[in-house]
Amino acid sequence: MSTDYYALLGVDKGATADEIKKAYRKLARELHPDVNPDPVAQEKFKMVTAAYEVLSDAEKRQMYDVGGDPRQGGFGGGQGGFDFGDIMDAFFGGNGGNQRGPRTRARRGQDALIRIQIDLSAAVFGATRDITVDTATTCGACSGSGMDGDSQPVVCAMCKGRGEMQQMQRSFLGNIMTTRACPNCQGFGTTIAHPCHECSGDGRVRTRRTMTIQIPAGVDTGTRIQLTGEGEVGPNGGSAGDLYVEIVQASHPVFERHGDELHCSVEVPMTSAALGSTITLETLDGPEDLDVKPGTQSGEQLILRGKGAARLRGGQRGDLHVHLEVRVPTNLDAEQTELLKKLASLRSEDAIRVSGESDENGGGLFSRLKDAFNQK
Repeated sequence: MSTDYYALLGVDKGATADEIKKAYRKLARELHPDVNPDPVAQEKFKMVTAAYEVLSDAEKRQMYDVGGDPRQGGFGGGQGGFDFGDIMDAFFGGNGGNQRGPRTRARRGQDALIRIQIDLSAAVFGATRDITVDTATTCGACSGSGMDGDSQPVVCAMCKGRGEMQQMQRSFLGNIMTTRACPNCQGFGTTIAHPCHECSGDGRVRTRRTMTIQIPAGVDTGTRIQLTGEGEVGPNGGSAGDLYVEIVQASHPVFERHGDELHCSVEVPMTSAALGSTITLETLDGPEDLDVKPGTQSGEQLILRGKGAARLRGGQRGDLHVHLEVRVPTNLDAEQTELLKKLASLRSEDAIRVSGESDENGGGLFSRLKDAFNQK
């Protein structure tokens, strides 16, 4: 034969099957039409593939070594073929990106997600909660095997236990052998002739179970707690997935949370703000006395250090911000009105002065503007 297949693959005549396969994979990565659109490279790829088709088959290689033509008249002209999985191996590694042979029925179960609502106190300090989960658990009748009684799986009559079927297809590369999962056993290599009457061969059943979980301090709305292995059990004895518990923090009637800081508003009577007083605030940690200084204005705030929410991973707590709102009395009776008028008179507050108006020295903003215009 005029074509030296060994030279095309770049291997010696004594190369092993693994060396030939490795050489072909390397060349296929460089020359495959999906990677290299150069027509010259495509033609060389066909020749390299033809060489691999011959040298990867022991009988064809022996015929080639003694001078015969195992391909019967050139590329794509014979009855032989090559496994398309070998081309896929060159790009994805392994066996064409798929597992060859029968696959196990046992598979990992799916993860599960539930949401629970907790109050602010539980979010700040942590708590334990009982939760109820509807999930898949191992079938008690068959212990996860999916088979009834002492029955055993039967070797698939279609694929003979291989779990896959091969089919020859013609293409521009020649006859290509493709592999797919057996349609009769879905790739398992066996069938269950007598499935369990409880789980119908799946090895698991739906059930409701209750468990106690620990909620760490510092969680907030959107925090997810992962419980490894508490999700759905996999089919036919497969391992369980994980359970994720998502936290939803309920609103609080007094406190508003911003990260690890808490905020609240406290109304202070006008007289208490003017004279000063002590008020008691019921915090998440218990009652706290707040000192309102004389002359406190509306909008001022008091900060209680370390009385806020906990940091989820830091352990420390934020602060509690108490916003003071001075409450002006309404619906005054005659005596109260007279007293306030007297106080206003004593403090010379019986007339309202707009900011910027002329003071007793005539130096107000408006008077100065008026003088400026008059001088022009």
